[in-house]
Amino acid sequence: MSLNGVYHQNIPENKRKNVMIKTTKSYFDLGDGQLYYETAGEGMPLVLSHAAFLDSRMFDTIWEPLAKHFHVIRYDMRGFGKSSPVTGALCRRNDLVQMLNHLDVTEAHLVGCSNGGQISLDLALEQPQRFKSLTLVDSTPSGFELQVEPPRYIMEMFDAMQHGDMDRSSELQIRVWLDGEQREPDQVDSTLRKKALEMNRIPVAQNTFFAADMQPASPLTPPAIARLESVNCPTWIVAGALDHCEVLRAADEMVKRIPDARKTIIESSGHVPSYEQPERFVKLLLDFLSRIH
Repeated sequence: MSLNGVYHQNIPENKRKNVMIKTTKSYFDLGDGQLYYETAGEGMPLVLSHAAFLDSRMFDTIWEPLAKHFHVIRYDMRGFGKSSPVTGALCRRNDLVQMLNHLDVTEAHLVGCSNGGQISLDLALEQPQRFKSLTLVDSTPSGFELQVEPPRYIMEMFDAMQHGDMDRSSELQIRVWLDGEQREPDQVDSTLRKKALEMNRIPVAQNTFFAADMQPASPLTPPAIARLESVNCPTWIVAGALDHCEVLRAADEMVKRIPDARKTIIESSGHVPSYEQPERFVKLLLDFLSRIH
């Protein structure tokens, strides 16, 4: 069996704690741009896809704990972090597929937050033989339609983006996606908020949303919402209790229709619980993955 097929859950805990984690940092040439990515650890590949207002640094705190058990891979989507700016519509799941092919990853666990989860779900439906499990964190399936008013501040945020008001746009994005519906800025950890603003300024400055994601290329057809019953791998659906009600409704819809799915609501957390409560998230994720053979 190849190294990528070995689970590190079999390594005694006292020895795993002493393992030095080496992170490899690199770029992958897509032909019309570059993806920045990092890898660490050994064992079954586990791929982390970030939310569309942060970048791969949102996984800083969970990176080494997960690398003690898996061959972890994280990357910046184009228009985020250290990856190339976007110049037009693109297919983000195709970018991810090209990177996985480059890394010779033939099977993996997928963990995606928000838009990263939507991309992961689409990809698992498109290439069902390739993925051992899905973890969808505060994600909505492609094709999911809102039934209530959008989150507060979101229209004001779009207006600021269209008028090039970078500071206002970034602050409002953090209010929408980190603070959430039920909290004010001073109720969120100031260190996490500062780091989120730092990450968010890159896609705001590069106009990533309007350039690439307003009308993505090659959307999954039919969309995921129409074929949730076709997901064929164990799926863990996670949502922060303080997130928007429509994200929570999407979680309910997915756990109801995806075979072999389970759901966890994380209290006192908004849209990115793996960022807000990393220790709890890692414990729950490792528990979920330990049940998969």
